[in-house]
Amino acid sequence: MNEMAKVALPRARGLYYGGTWHDAANGAVVDVLSPATGETLCAIADGSAEDVDRAVAAARDGFKAWRAVPPLERGRILREAAAILRRNGPELAALDAVDGGNPVTEMGGDVAIAAAQMEFFAGLVTEMKGNSVPIGPDAVNFSVREPRGVVARIIPFNHPFMFCAGKSAAPLAAGNSVIVKPPEQAPLSALRLAELLGPLLPPGAFNVLPGGRDVGARLSEHPDVAMVALIGSVPTGRAVMRAAAETIKPVLLELGGKNALIAFPDADPEQVATAVVGGMNFTWCGQSCGSTSRAFLHADIHDAVVARLREKAARFRPGLPTDPATTMGALASRAQLDKTLRYIETARAEGAHLVCGGGQPADEGLRHGFFVEPTIFANVTPEMTIAREEIFGPVLAVMRWTDEAAMIDQVNRPEYGLTCSIWTNDLHRAHRTAAAVEAGFIWINEVSKHFLGSPFGGFKQSGLGREECLEELLAFTQEKNIHIRFKST
Repeated sequence: MNEMAKVALPRARGLYYGGTWHDAANGAVVDVLSPATGETLCAIADGSAEDVDRAVAAARDGFKAWRAVPPLERGRILREAAAILRRNGPELAALDAVDGGNPVTEMGGDVAIAAAQMEFFAGLVTEMKGNSVPIGPDAVNFSVREPRGVVARIIPFNHPFMFCAGKSAAPLAAGNSVIVKPPEQAPLSALRLAELLGPLLPPGAFNVLPGGRDVGARLSEHPDVAMVALIGSVPTGRAVMRAAAETIKPVLLELGGKNALIAFPDADPEQVATAVVGGMNFTWCGQSCGSTSRAFLHADIHDAVVARLREKAARFRPGLPTDPATTMGALASRAQLDKTLRYIETARAEGAHLVCGGGQPADEGLRHGFFVEPTIFANVTPEMTIAREEIFGPVLAVMRWTDEAAMIDQVNRPEYGLTCSIWTNDLHRAHRTAAAVEAGFIWINEVSKHFLGSPFGGFKQSGLGREECLEELLAFTQEKNIHIRFKST
């Protein structure tokens, strides 16, 4: 089946900066592949470090113009941008589906979330407030918040459009110019976003620079980039921090997770089973930093929960992402597929019990794509590889526990600390466990959901800073103190 026939690809396929489209400085292009079929969708410009220098120069000019726009007018423009996203929602969802591999229905939700983030930060533009300090009758002392300058946003492949559009909202609302580096695996929706929103903003205020690792590295180290924000893996976060250290620029990092779901003996097995499968985000193949990929089930309910998991997982059936009936998409690349299959074989070799999945679907129509069945292993021990390492694929590890202190120690053992889901009807136990878990975002009797306005971010090596809240907006500002001494009369 030709997936391209169902999707309108972006007309412009170059580098977007300074309000116009450009070829790569070295003339390089790269093919973009569909993860569902392996077919070539199109070729786009492949940026390099030289292109970064040109884009940053354009973004500096764009910053000067955009920061001069009054905050309420910036908010109005962002609300107009949100309206454009909503009007083009079906087209954008289909583009992300064919390019990134996630089901088109879910990608429609991503477009709605991006539009909501635009509107949310548009409404916060007057909250970038400073403070006054009482000095006495002869002076006034106060602080103001100003935008930082050129902000680089490096985004991953699991939610390409949502992150490209939604994560540009806060820095733009604060008055910064933005350079987005889209993911190599799924860059097309970022190019389409530039087509849609470019005319709304001063030239250079919003820029899209597709390319490889050298583009991200140059953006991170560039002396005229004021701040770098990344959503990605821990190793990539370390690389960005090292590069940013050369110019002492701040970073905002949302990194990996090996997140836990904890079920206590008083929890309902049916509800827990639903949460275990739902928290794994099988719809987009477990490709989510926040997925609860480790389920700690108390021995009293363990067997009852595990007995329900196969049936719960069965509703996630891999299929072509552009089909509205598809409930589980493809992994983003061949590399992701091969890595996931290696983890599955390692789990088998280390003695984990396969509950369901464990291979690629037999459907002949999917044989050229990067598909893996929803996979659940039980009898997993903390020393096993799938209990320790982030897979970023549809592989769930189930562990049995009896001793609460030992269980909490195992939950906190990985270097990650992004999310945790706790299931209990005991209020004291819920609060006690939430306090003991080393993670930045905790659900109690809930899983997977985000709440706009609530700070999302991790502990330990799962990142720095918080997003989806006022703190994200303020992170893209810097505080300046002003002291005025009055003239003597």
